[in-house]
Amino acid sequence: MVDLTGLHKHFLLEHLSEGDVAVDFTMGNGNDTLFLSRTVGEEGRVYAFDIQEEALISTESHLKENGAPDNYTLICASHHRVKEFVKEPIKAGVFNLGYLPRSGKKAVTTMRETTFPAVKAALELLAPDGALIVAIYPGHEEGALEGEMLRDYFKTLSRFRICASEFHILNSPTSPYFYLLEKSAKASFGEI
Repeated sequence: MVDLTGLHKHFLLEHLSEGDVAVDFTMGNGNDTLFLSRTVGEEGRVYAFDIQEEALISTESHLKENGAPDNYTLICASHHRVKEFVKEPIKAGVFNLGYLPRSGKKAVTTMRETTFPAVKAALELLAPDGALIVAIYPGHEEGALEGEMLRDYFKTLSRFRICASEFHILNSPTSPYFYLLEKSAKASFGEI
């Protein structure tokens, strides 16, 4: 059976190496932050965003319990503010849209109003030969709308600068799916 999380890591590892800079745009409980931290190693840098203090506490505990390198910055702010905190090109970024897993707070979700500028900023920050993963959770209304909005946007991007791919489980329409955005090695930093 297809493991979407495993596919995320497979694609990111094609672009991400030790010493690189990566961003977890929706840290949640810190699973992606831990993966990115271990992948970029001691010489790399990871920035992780969430609007809920509870997510920062959970992530920090998760990183320490699992021996993550001391290469991360946890930021209690919306992901659409990424350019206030990240000034250098990034080689990889991860978005897991939706709500904080296991929090019981399903009313607090990512929203189109902040997701769209966050994804656009992520693409602008993406280094040549970098990649973004954007996981969509269509099982709730806002998640379905975020997915549609992003699909419409990604279809407008130049295929010579950004390769935008979509990965679905076809016989499970409410299952999560994801977009993979890979920047051409020939594209310039800041160029979308």
